[in-house]
Amino acid sequence: MNQTKATAASAEQKENEKEERQQMVDFGAATVKSSRGTVYILTIIGQIEGHQVLPENTKATKYEHVLPLLASMEEAEDIDGILILLNTVGGDIEAGLAIAELIAGMKKPTVSLVLGGGHSIGVPLAVSARVSMIVPSASMTIHPVRMTGTVIAAPQTFHYFERIQERIIRFVGKNSSIAEEKFKALMLNTDELAADTGSILYGSEAVELGLIDRIGSLGDALDCLHGMIEAEKKK
Repeated sequence: MNQTKATAASAEQKENEKEERQQMVDFGAATVKSSRGTVYILTIIGQIEGHQVLPENTKATKYEHVLPLLASMEEAEDIDGILILLNTVGGDIEAGLAIAELIAGMKKPTVSLVLGGGHSIGVPLAVSARVSMIVPSASMTIHPVRMTGTVIAAPQTFHYFERIQERIIRFVGKNSSIAEEKFKALMLNTDELAADTGSILYGSEAVELGLIDRIGSLGDALDCLHGMIEAEKKK
């Protein structure tokens, strides 16, 4: 009888390990269990794919994968906190904002860590976590809303762009310590980028301006997350 239970437990463990490996392949995500708690690790990389499918040779994060993942993690009783690893060039604005709003609305502890770059719509994604961190070598590009393809050259189009920008500015201002006016000034800066308006911030600059909470590495991000998890358990 005991041998049968042990065999069943071993089979279940192998099946769980198989699912976790497949999860890493499909979504760039992993669940890590330790004595301090269970952490779900989500990567947001490459370009944020929206309603248009990107070419197969483009690294992309698909919002239709990330949204249900986040919703399920919020409800999962065996997940204590979420670590978001960011290295993105930006991408679809509405898809990026949708993911950022979902993260910002989570009750479970969340920590974001910018690695490499958190550009364009990656900025709202970075600040959406309860605590945002950045490694010293990472960069963040802040620029106005841009659109490729056919654009109707009418006042209504430019007004629409302005309204999208205001959505981004309000979100960043609400979820970070930077003033909305300062963030808008960085977005419209004409002195930094050769072919565009905007600004590039590196690790310590992003922290000094209040856009990101702290400089940190992977260990710092995990320590911060486990600290929040412990505080939640004590409530």
